[in-house]
Amino acid sequence: MTPEPAKDDGPLLGPAGPGGIPWREPLEFAVLFAAAAAILAWSDRVDDSRRATLLGVVAAWSVCKTIYYFSETLRHLLDATARNLPYHRFLLVVGYNMAQITLSYAIDFYCLYCIDSSSLSGIEAGLHGFELFFECFYFSVLNFSFFGYGDITPAHVPGKIVMLLEVVTAFSTVIFLLSDFVSIREDMRRGGA
Repeated sequence: MTPEPAKDDGPLLGPAGPGGIPWREPLEFAVLFAAAAAILAWSDRVDDSRRATLLGVVAAWSVCKTIYYFSETLRHLLDATARNLPYHRFLLVVGYNMAQITLSYAIDFYCLYCIDSSSLSGIEAGLHGFELFFECFYFSVLNFSFFGYGDITPAHVPGKIVMLLEVVTAFSTVIFLLSDFVSIREDMRRGGA
């Protein structure tokens, strides 16, 4: 018995808007950047006594994103298996999610550092703009990939919370979901046969 050909019911990464263009992904990035811009604008207007609260806001935002990313990745997994999506195409979807997740947490680390430069130790003093963001992205990718050289470390609780959330998100995405894709797909085939 040959496997059913893959169904292509439109974009997997989100529902298509007018003209068949997926709207969900650009909206997700817009929300990420808008939230970061709002946090950074707020940090310019608060005095030092309120910065701890703002660091907590970044950590709380990371909690919300972690829940969202877990549910989104699970939704993608279920959608890919229901559509009998080829494994190589599913890997592209997961790769996109991983890139979005690492970028998202890099933005959080960037915000933490901009609010309080002692939040992350190991970042060269005086960095700003793209150089600082690159350091935060580098740190995020190392966290997500479980390498963590230790050259950059969170120094305060909000930074540690964001780092832990990224590691939990990475674990659920890489280990749990990728390994379960094949078994869920096989279970669906058996159930549908």
